[in-house]
Amino acid sequence: MIDVSIIVPIYNSEKYLNKCIDSLINQTHENIEILLINDGSNDNSEKIVKSYKDKRIVYISKKNEGIGKTRNLGIEKSKGKYVMFIDSDDYIREDCVEKMLDTIRDKNADLVVSNYYKDFIGKLEKIKLPSFKPTTLLDNQNLLLDLNLGPCNKIYKRSLLNNIRFDEKLKYEDVPFVLDVLIKAKKIVKIDDYLSYYVIHSKSETTVRDERIFDMIKICKISYDLLKKNNIEQKYITNLFVKILTDYAAQCRYISNRKTRNKFINDSLDFLDKIDSNWNKCDYFKNLGIISQTIKSNKLLLKLYCDTVGLLYRLK
Repeated sequence: MIDVSIIVPIYNSEKYLNKCIDSLINQTHENIEILLINDGSNDNSEKIVKSYKDKRIVYISKKNEGIGKTRNLGIEKSKGKYVMFIDSDDYIREDCVEKMLDTIRDKNADLVVSNYYKDFIGKLEKIKLPSFKPTTLLDNQNLLLDLNLGPCNKIYKRSLLNNIRFDEKLKYEDVPFVLDVLIKAKKIVKIDDYLSYYVIHSKSETTVRDERIFDMIKICKISYDLLKKNNIEQKYITNLFVKILTDYAAQCRYISNRKTRNKFINDSLDFLDKIDSNWNKCDYFKNLGIISQTIKSNKLLLKLYCDTVGLLYRLK
């Protein structure tokens, strides 16, 4: 039986794809399958994939349907006892699979997470997640803030994903998927090592903000209902959504359309008012500097910040 299935959705990734695939085929643990799923790319991604002759590669080509549906197809087609997700512009350390697999087996865990790097095209920044003993989300609700809500830098027991899938219609589909995983996992373990590299470039999710940013409001509503249904305490829920939405509201500086910027800021803070009228006094805000706290808790100041800082960004 295959130990680990690595699911890689691909869309116009020709610039980064070789480095990604090379990092997978050179893993020290060899009993893996690598599902490279081409989501309707119109660049040389398919040509690059087909240049590899590794028998562990499973290539699937389909029309463009989005990353959520692509990852879900990968889950359905995969055969490994454990599952990992890698984005096609990212890469992993050569012993990543080995260390993740050894840990999830040794600890009999459902989910293992690790530290990771942000790679700003050659300049590395270490992202160290807070350490914790093997736990569950109900026992350690701080995990909502302590863990990143992306599917990468993690390994999953296949049985954990039986009834969990990515949203196929909305952007930012990672959030409810990872939250659902955290809720259902009976043992969550952390490796205190840096095993994956998240590449930040001009077209990455970190730097691109457009009108689909409003999907984040819908994602937050879905996620809020999921957390309330599973008895997560309100203070932890508030901290999570304050972090997400005030960060994204500040990132509206990347959006050139002022009307769009202002509407997202209005909708975000209105959502926070709805779930907790005292959100601006939550624990997450207490750990921010007074300037950030003041700006992020006020619609007018957020709009002014995005107008002025955004103008400087767009003039570069």
